Amino acid sequence: MALVNQVQKRVKMPKWEIVKFQILTHCYVNNIAMSEADLNCLTLLSFNQPIELTNFCYDVSSEDEWIFKSPQTVRNSINKAEKKGLIIKDSKNKKMISINPTLKIQVENTILLDYKFLSYDSKETGEDN
Repeated sequence: MALVNQVQKRVKMPKWEIVKFQILTHCYVNNIAMSEADLNCLTLLSFNQPIELTNFCYDVSSEDEWIFKSPQTVRNSINKAEKKGLIIKDSKNKKMISINPTLKIQVENTILLDYKFLSYDSKETGEDN
């Protein structure tokens, strides 16, 4: 019988951080590179979806120390995320954007994430990864 090293971690975190963690985990598991600013942009979208694209671009760049410095930079980030399948535009109104529902990002009520990741050594099992 194979030995499995199991690690359990319990962490309490603010809602913003747990939503950001869900997006980050999805991107990591699917080998999607994201900058910190892109990640924060998607996190903010998660809380405000669906939202009109122009309004969101101005909201994200409205303050000096906010996520991006200009609405155009926000649009660029949104377009990158859409190409990576993280964001969808409404089929009837292309100006409405939201996080792709297949990501299953939770933002409401109490959130408990239960991920299970497994790494196995092919030498022990005789299989390839």
